[in-house]
Amino acid sequence: MSASQNSRSLSLPPIDDDVWPESTEVLIMGGGPVGLSCAILLAQRGIDVLLVERRDFVFRFPRAHLLNTRTMEAFHDMGVADDIYAATPQHDRWRKAVWYTTATGPGRFDGLKIGEVPAWGGGEDAERYRSSSPRAFANMPQLRLDPLIHKHAVAAAPGRIRQGQEVVGIDQDVEAAIVRIRDRDTGEIRQVRARYVVAADGGRNSADMLGIELEGPRDMREVVNYHVSLDLSSWSEPDALLGHFLHPAGGARRRGTIQALGPTHYNRDSEEWLVSVAAWMIEGDPDDESALFESIRRMLGLADDHEITMHSMTRWNYNGLVAKRFRAGRVFLAGDAAHKHPPTGGLGLNSGIQDVQNLCWKLSAVLREEAPEALLDSYQAERRPIVAWYTAHSLENANRHPPIAEALGFSEDEAEGFRNLEVFVGEGPESDEMRRRVAAEVEHNAHDYSQLGVEAGYHYWAGAFVPDGTPVPGDESDPVAFHPTSRPGHHLPHVWLADAAGGAPRSTHDLVRQHGLTLLTSADAAREWQQAVDALTAPMPVTVVAVPDDEGWRAVRQIDDDGALLLRPDRKVAWRAASAPADRATALRDALEVVLRGGDAPDHDPAEPFLKRIRAAASVLVQ
Repeated sequence: MSASQNSRSLSLPPIDDDVWPESTEVLIMGGGPVGLSCAILLAQRGIDVLLVERRDFVFRFPRAHLLNTRTMEAFHDMGVADDIYAATPQHDRWRKAVWYTTATGPGRFDGLKIGEVPAWGGGEDAERYRSSSPRAFANMPQLRLDPLIHKHAVAAAPGRIRQGQEVVGIDQDVEAAIVRIRDRDTGEIRQVRARYVVAADGGRNSADMLGIELEGPRDMREVVNYHVSLDLSSWSEPDALLGHFLHPAGGARRRGTIQALGPTHYNRDSEEWLVSVAAWMIEGDPDDESALFESIRRMLGLADDHEITMHSMTRWNYNGLVAKRFRAGRVFLAGDAAHKHPPTGGLGLNSGIQDVQNLCWKLSAVLREEAPEALLDSYQAERRPIVAWYTAHSLENANRHPPIAEALGFSEDEAEGFRNLEVFVGEGPESDEMRRRVAAEVEHNAHDYSQLGVEAGYHYWAGAFVPDGTPVPGDESDPVAFHPTSRPGHHLPHVWLADAAGGAPRSTHDLVRQHGLTLLTSADAAREWQQAVDALTAPMPVTVVAVPDDEGWRAVRQIDDDGALLLRPDRKVAWRAASAPADRATALRDALEVVLRGGDAPDHDPAEPFLKRIRAAASVLVQ
């Protein structure tokens, strides 16, 4: 049984729903996927938690849907991944994004396909994505994901997942945070003392309550989203999960996007859709359902009487915000409470899950007195630059659609746009050149849909690891290329290892323990490294694991047979001994001292280059 499977069997003893504890080790604000995942990860480590959510646990809107490989690794550790895979597409044909003028319609250029790219590990990207992780990229609308995570959270922390409870104040002393909670039904206010608080409330109240500023541009573009039932079986596109629409009537602006929601089909036969329409497309009263339906029909080229059933709608704005601090004393911000950015790239929910995956093992170590309080400072040092990078990248992705329209010759002159479409579908050198330009601009969207370097290749610039002075492999500015490496601060490379007893292969990822640190080495060197571990007096347990001799592992491990890799529970490399030190025990002790105190503070702010990119991308964002 793997370490992650061992952790899944753990749950806290139940408490009655109507009994309020006076204290808890960690109080979690917010019952979305980030807060619920935080509760699971802590409960599986035996940490007493209490989660409070201001609303109920009826999940009403699709929201995010893309779950990248690193997030699925975290869900695997929680015991949630198998349920996600079972409820989502069982084929890979959905893994592409497409651009059309409209989905259908009677006009000559209605239903015209402009281009497509493979997405999320589909098509020619399949092998690259498979080699990066043992867990496949998944698609599950948050409307269905949240109830699933909620079920697992209730099982892991029975009686501790509370709805209708709003945090209205947080005071702190030297030992605890005193959290004031208001029952939204009765108005009663109670206090709970918590050693630590994780604010995962989407930024609704926490940042203001704590006096933490989120810096960056706000309200850059308004979008209206509709969750609808809609028959699009007449669309000529058979498989794509996601479609974008550009039309001469919109000039260089994207009119909107559709996403298949299933629950049975995730293509043109989908029963439900998330339709995002640019706010400028809505003519008339934006609160009038007929005006909303008209904008959908116009974008998709549907007849005036084409049936649409509205389930819900929401308006939102593009933001590019990153908290200046991720910690205020005993309170930590996670997910949208700490960072907000556009959905382009699908990095929002994923980065939130990865926030708490980073934070929870550290909270557990400190609460179990296996590491000093200073370890918790590495949460901001590690995560803030990453989410600043993600925010910049998401805003840059949002600007990748207008160049397609420009290559098609779309402008404010609608008639000229239609004349250029004649060229696009025509014959001859001019038409060939236009199709080449359009294809090149479509291909640039690989930075959004084939961004494995961002999703799987993110690494930490400073934090709870020991840098070894080696350069980052490849081009750090390339969001597509992924280079597996054992460089400290990076993710452990994934390799399938044959089972000596003839069982199913195991990934190197499954060798990493969820409690304590893991030291990977060869079978020949394991005894000497175990002796070094036995000589330690550090309170954090270190488990020595011998990796079977394997050609694939030798190709990526970047250490000699007598070397070793020290792994954190989140599978980040904490220390690398390329070969055996003269004194293994001393070298390992020194490394642990650096890791457990959270590393050394950088001499500059690693987030600043990405904050500059955020401002630059926002300044040219096409409305």
